[in-house]
Amino acid sequence: MLDTLLWLAHHVLKGVTDFFGLLFSPSSWPDPSTSEGIVRIVHYGASIDLLFVILDLAIILLLIGLWRHGFLWRIVRIIEGISNGIGRIAAWAALIMVLQQIMIVALQRIFLVSEITIGPFGLVFTKDLSWFSEELKLYNALIVALCAAYTFVQGGHVRVDLVYSAVSFRKKRFIDMFGALLFVLPFTSVVWLFGWYFLWRHLITPKVAATDTLEALERKAQVIRWNVETIGFSPNGFDAYFLFKVLLVAFAALMFLQGLGHFYRSFLEFREGPDSADRYKDFDVSEESQPPQSADAGTNVPTEQGAPR
Repeated sequence: MLDTLLWLAHHVLKGVTDFFGLLFSPSSWPDPSTSEGIVRIVHYGASIDLLFVILDLAIILLLIGLWRHGFLWRIVRIIEGISNGIGRIAAWAALIMVLQQIMIVALQRIFLVSEITIGPFGLVFTKDLSWFSEELKLYNALIVALCAAYTFVQGGHVRVDLVYSAVSFRKKRFIDMFGALLFVLPFTSVVWLFGWYFLWRHLITPKVAATDTLEALERKAQVIRWNVETIGFSPNGFDAYFLFKVLLVAFAALMFLQGLGHFYRSFLEFREGPDSADRYKDFDVSEESQPPQSADAGTNVPTEQGAPR
């Protein structure tokens, strides 16, 4: 038990020094233009050192928020703004997906065209119709990966409610904090860990693994080279499947960030009471609809600027 506490204390303190070292010494950052820099990015991107840097930063923000609630509310608004902004842009992929499918069917069935050539500004891009047809999977993956955090903010995810609706406002916020800490953050951390190495195994050779030490990766740096995956399921089909691995990592990062923001929001609402419910939330509404209201919000109706009256 003592060894575990010492190990934890060591990494917490090391995380603080690593954070300020990276912040005030940009020259120590890995150089992605060199082989040594690439392997250091691979190693550090899913290392315990990075985990404790993030945890220490989250704790520092929380401690400042205990002193100044307004500061922590700004952090919540920034996190939710990132989730909303990226999600709203990514949602347009649904329209692009529908229009592209219509174009493919029309060209293939009516005009009997077998390939499409796009050449803006003198750049010629020619692909078979099957390539564009398989590319539709990318749009679907993009919507799922980049709109998950946005849907979280908008309250669109399915909630399995056993006791949540029957408990008081502060108990609900405690459940939200518990869920963020025990489920959202650990799950997204695991997805990042596996997704990170899954991504790099399809970008460089020789292959890298989570079990590789920094010394082993530095030895591989002598022969490392870029080898971006361009294998498709059919001879003329979509061949940029490495983008799915990028989206997996992006999904983990956005959901981790939103899980942290959800914890901060739940904490602030727990401290400030029902009048703070859904404060500053930027809901998507039409002229015919109204923002979703919390059952505990009372008279807390958001104004146009998102602040409660």
